[in-house]
Amino acid sequence: MSREQIRCPHCGEVFTIDETNYDSIVKQIRDHEFQEEIRKREQFLKEQQDANIRLLKMEQEANLEKELAKYKEQVGNLKRDLIVQEEKAKAEQAARETEKQLAVEKVQAKLKEEMEQMLLEKDKEIEKQQELVQQYKDFKARQSTKMVGESLEQHCAYEFNKYRMGMFPQAYFEKDNDARTGSKGDFIFRDYDADGETEIISIMFEMKNENETTATKHKNEDFLKELDKDRNEKGCEYAILVSLLEADNELYNEGIVDVSYRYPKMYVIRPQFFIPIITILRNAALNTVSYKKELALEKEHNLDITHFEENMEDFKQRFGKNYELAARKFKEAIEDIDKTIKNLEKTKAALLSSENNLRLANNKAQDLSIKKLTKNAPSLREQFEALKQE
Repeated sequence: MSREQIRCPHCGEVFTIDETNYDSIVKQIRDHEFQEEIRKREQFLKEQQDANIRLLKMEQEANLEKELAKYKEQVGNLKRDLIVQEEKAKAEQAARETEKQLAVEKVQAKLKEEMEQMLLEKDKEIEKQQELVQQYKDFKARQSTKMVGESLEQHCAYEFNKYRMGMFPQAYFEKDNDARTGSKGDFIFRDYDADGETEIISIMFEMKNENETTATKHKNEDFLKELDKDRNEKGCEYAILVSLLEADNELYNEGIVDVSYRYPKMYVIRPQFFIPIITILRNAALNTVSYKKELALEKEHNLDITHFEENMEDFKQRFGKNYELAARKFKEAIEDIDKTIKNLEKTKAALLSSENNLRLANNKAQDLSIKKLTKNAPSLREQFEALKQE
């Protein structure tokens, strides 16, 4: 094995190496150069890769900028379109709002006008009612209790006649003068259909009021039982008490009071509700006219059969009575004939007896002479003789 001496270039020291060491050193040098070459190549590749990455990044950034510019342009266009649409929508909305506002204002104006008209009519009605109340107060102040009640009846009659031709052309509204059952209401209202054949509604009215100076104050409930009795006796469907009693009772002052819980289809009202309640009940009853006509036809059909049977029974009864009467009269006539025959026989005997007496009297008359008459009257005989000589 050969040995060689090698001086270190850095420190100048000389050392001896053999082939094995030499190969090792050469290998190390080669490995070092290889590693260096690898490092350089890695460095180069890294730098090239970095350059490529930067280039790619730049290209991507350029593309992104282009895309971003295009996107911004699209966004701008969309914004402009959106602004245009918004402005158009705002314009349309404004137009609709304006139209809506005009419509609302128009409706409000109409409602205001109607409200003002209603208030005006209500004020007139209030004034009218105040005048009416004042009139009632004046009436109460100067009239007796009986006259106060009569004035309320006159008021209701006047109110009805005022609206009769326009609202109730087929109606009957008259005082109840039939007291055969022991009592009567004040007025009866009956309304009929256009043919005047079917009754639409019927109401028994009672009007009650009293003078404020009356010692005994009545209540509305005091008259409900009698009113229900009158309604049933006169065949009326509804019963209404028109009352000014209990003037401070808010229940009766607020409007129409339904007292059907006491008596069916009965109401208590103040005079101002007289026409309204007739109208309400009549309009409600109009819906039942067709049913009432059908019911009336059915009743008429049933009544025809009933009347036939009743007429037959009545004929039989009357025939039986007439037969009994005729038989009794016939028997009485036979008895009278028998009596007459007996009387005639008595009369015949009397006549025969009279005839015999007359015959005897006639015979005596034939035998009668002046001589016989003057037998015991010499002076009379002398006068007859003197007359003969003359």
